[in-house]
Amino acid sequence: MSQRNAIYWALVIFFCAVIAFIFAGGNDWLSSDIELHIFLNIRLPVLLTAIAVGSAIAMSSGALQILLRNPLADPSIIGISAGASLMAAIVLLTGSFALMPSALNSMSYYILPLACFFGALLSSFIIYALARKLQASISAVILAGIGISTIAGAIIGWLFIYAPPQSIKNLSFWLMGSLHNTNFTSLAFAVPIIVVSMALLLVQAKRLNWLYLGTTAAQLKGLDPLKFERRILILAALLVGTSVSIAGSIAFIGLLVPHFVRHMVGHDNRVVLSVSGLMGATLLILTALLNEWLFDMIVPVSMLTASIGGPLFIYSLLKQPRALAAAER
Repeated sequence: MSQRNAIYWALVIFFCAVIAFIFAGGNDWLSSDIELHIFLNIRLPVLLTAIAVGSAIAMSSGALQILLRNPLADPSIIGISAGASLMAAIVLLTGSFALMPSALNSMSYYILPLACFFGALLSSFIIYALARKLQASISAVILAGIGISTIAGAIIGWLFIYAPPQSIKNLSFWLMGSLHNTNFTSLAFAVPIIVVSMALLLVQAKRLNWLYLGTTAAQLKGLDPLKFERRILILAALLVGTSVSIAGSIAFIGLLVPHFVRHMVGHDNRVVLSVSGLMGATLLILTALLNEWLFDMIVPVSMLTASIGGPLFIYSLLKQPRALAAAER
C-alpha cells in the first residue's frame, strides 16, 4: 500500500468508526432532549477520550520503538504507564482531594495530569538510561520495564492497604482503563496537551528516520542525538502521562498498532506516526462500541484491548519471525 493511500484509508476508517459510535444507539438524540443530554454528557466525552487516548498511546509508542531501537517498546510493557499509574495512585489514594473544599476540588483536573506526567517522565528517563547502558538490547529493556512495573505495583499495593474502601474500588477499575471517567472539564485540560504533543512529535518524524542510520549518521545530518532523544522522551511522557490521567492504563494498543502499521506501510515515521494515531483512535472507538453492544455493564478497557490485541500480536509475530530476529540483533 502506498503511503498516500495508507493515510487516506486510515482517515476513512477513522471517520466510519466515529459515525458508527455516534449513531450506535440510534438517532433518538436528534429528537429527544433526554437522549441529547445523555449523548452530550456521557457518550460524547467517551468518544473524545477514545480519540485522544488511542492516538496518543499509538503515536508515543511508535516514537519510543524507534528511539529505544526496540519493537516491543510499549508504554504498558516497558514501565512508562506504571510510573504514571503510580503517581496517579498516590494522588487518588491519599484522599487529598476528598478533603478539599468543593471550590478547590477542581484542582484535581490539573494536578492529576501533572503527577502522571512526572511519573511517566521519570520512568522514561530510567528506561532510556538503562537502554543506553545496556546497548538497547530488547531483553534488557523489557526486564528493566518489568522491574519498574514491579516496584510501582508494590508501592500501589502498600497504598491499597491503608486507603479507604471506596477509593480502592475506584482505583482498581481505573488502573485497568476506563473511558467513562472523563468530563468536559478534564478533557478541556488534557486534550490540548495531547494535541500539541502529537503535533510536535509529527514535526520530529523526519529526524526519527535518521536514527535508522545510527547515531553517527544522524550527527552528520546535524542532529544532536542526546537533545533529540530527550525531546522525544518528554513528548512521549506527556502523551502517556496525560492519557493515563484521564483513562487509566490501557494495554496493547501501543504495542499492536505501530507494529501492524509498519508492516503495512513501511518505516517512514512521517507516515507511520500519522497512521498509527488514526488507527489507535479507531481501535479504541471500536473497543468502546464493543463495550456498549456486548455487555450490560462497563468492562475495563484493558480487558477488551488485551483480549483482542494479544491473539493478533501473536499471529503477527508468527508471520514475521525474520523481522523479529533482525530486531533482536
